[in-house]
Amino acid sequence: MSSIVDTNENRIKQAEKIASHPEQYKVCEGCGSIVVMRAVTCPSCHAYRFDATPVRVVAQAKDLALRAANSVLSTDLS
Repeated sequence: MSSIVDTNENRIKQAEKIASHPEQYKVCEGCGSIVVMRAVTCPSCHAYRFDATPVRVVAQAKDLALRAANSVLSTDLS
């Protein structure tokens, strides 16, 4: 149970970091991941369309912080 709390706290801290500097990030239009501005393609889904508006970045950071993580890991594929 402790690791779940730690993970949730980490997600909230990361969201706060992103929300305080939204100009450094953009949201992938393919999967909704938040990536750094210098990314050309999304490391998660390899899409190349992004929304870099600060309002969208902050809203997505809040949304991702409040919901459970649902990433597909390489261990899930084996």
